[in-house]
Amino acid sequence: MPATVQFRLRIVKGEDIAVGPGKIDLLEQIRDTGSITAAARALGMSYRRAWLLVDTMNRCFRRPVVEAAAGGERGGGTHLTALGEAVLRHYRAAEREAARSAAPAVRALTRLLR
Repeated sequence: MPATVQFRLRIVKGEDIAVGPGKIDLLEQIRDTGSITAAARALGMSYRRAWLLVDTMNRCFRRPVVEAAAGGERGGGTHLTALGEAVLRHYRAAEREAARSAAPAVRALTRLLR
């Protein structure tokens, strides 16, 4: 079985995890579905858990990363703000850069595996 490598970046603000892998996955799903409910369902979590994660992110950043649209004919929806898009973009860039920078050390470590 081949080894897999996962870089797990978390940024902690006070007592809260402002952003981490699960929150980034949630932001991607919200972006793709336009709904916290659908995003939660896609990730196998409750709506309440997803809402709490969004609320934490919105409190940690200078401005909200996710906003809800008012209900209407189709019931409104949710979208990432420009800041939310930037958070997502910068987080994924940091992951790619970490993987690229660590590649030699990771190769050396994986050669030591059984």
